[in-house]
Amino acid sequence: MTEDSRAAGAPTLEDVAKAAGVSRATVSRVINGVRNVDPVIQAAVRDAVAVTGYTPNRAARSLVTRKADSIALVVSGAGDDPPPVAATAGPSVSAAQGSRGGDGESAGFDGGVGSFMTEVFADPFFGRVVTGVVNFLRPRGIHPVLMFAETSRARDEVVSYLRQGSADGALVVSTHAEDPLPALITDAGLPAVLYARPARPVRISYVDLAHQDGARLAAEHLLARGCRRIATIAGPFDVPAGQDRLAGFRDTMARHGHPYIPVAEGEFTEESGASAMERLLAEHPDLDGLFAANDLMAVGACQVLRERGLRVPEDVAVIGFDDSRAAASCRPPLTTVRQPVEDMAAEMARLLLDRLSRPDRPVTSVIFEPTLVVRASA
Repeated sequence: MTEDSRAAGAPTLEDVAKAAGVSRATVSRVINGVRNVDPVIQAAVRDAVAVTGYTPNRAARSLVTRKADSIALVVSGAGDDPPPVAATAGPSVSAAQGSRGGDGESAGFDGGVGSFMTEVFADPFFGRVVTGVVNFLRPRGIHPVLMFAETSRARDEVVSYLRQGSADGALVVSTHAEDPLPALITDAGLPAVLYARPARPVRISYVDLAHQDGARLAAEHLLARGCRRIATIAGPFDVPAGQDRLAGFRDTMARHGHPYIPVAEGEFTEESGASAMERLLAEHPDLDGLFAANDLMAVGACQVLRERGLRVPEDVAVIGFDDSRAAASCRPPLTTVRQPVEDMAAEMARLLLDRLSRPDRPVTSVIFEPTLVVRASA
């Protein structure tokens, strides 16, 4: 199929060439991003494209440019393949099924994929990542393909998909510190950018937040309110973000004369926040301040406090982290440390496109600064 094999009446390369006053070959060079075309001619062709409404045939263009004009957005875990089931099971959830993710129960995962996807979509963080990526890529004519890599088989499929050129590169969001996918991708020499610093050294570009600085803001705000019996619900101890937020909070409290801070570990979920709050109150019933390492855990903590007849913030001031939708919908609305997820996701996409245009570019990192958003809970 050629670029002109399109519905009758649709504008063609010849139409654009006639409007721009150049040859068809020149139009093709401009559209396909060939360098060394006079900037004046490029501008004329772009104007002609806009006037005629011409849309390049993506499949034909990819044969010329060897680019898919597609980016894989991969949500990855660190699970192992479960025992195989009947051979009649369908194909795995992979990029071939696009952003719909297939039926979520096939691939012999016996519900594992569905469970993983449910956890992902239940967390508002991932929706914010998708929003940031799509808002950056779509105006550039690039479309993200959502992939899940929660088992070794699924991770192999991601690497194979990228090697085949079905996507030009990958934006990876890991959900587990032991996730091997970033290393698999970089070992294969494939372009990728990671959301958040990897737990182990990997030569991959990433974006992240200054988590310790965010925890410092939370500690200083609780102290400024007059809180003196302060505890924290930490994120998973094996996750770099959880480690950094806990370290930053402890360090700031120690600098203000509070060497011991009660800690309960959570899993970044509302349920784990509620459970952690129960444990903290059992051992420290006189708490007057709490920092939860994300908003969902703070929401769970607030629920337990209300059930115990404790008022927020009059009896216990509560601060979360992320500034997600959960913070605004919490009752009372949650004071929180803002992580600009949409901006960070867009920067992740920008770094990848820069790497694709300049393959020799060294890996890099971009660290965003947190801010405190003060609401009614503290």
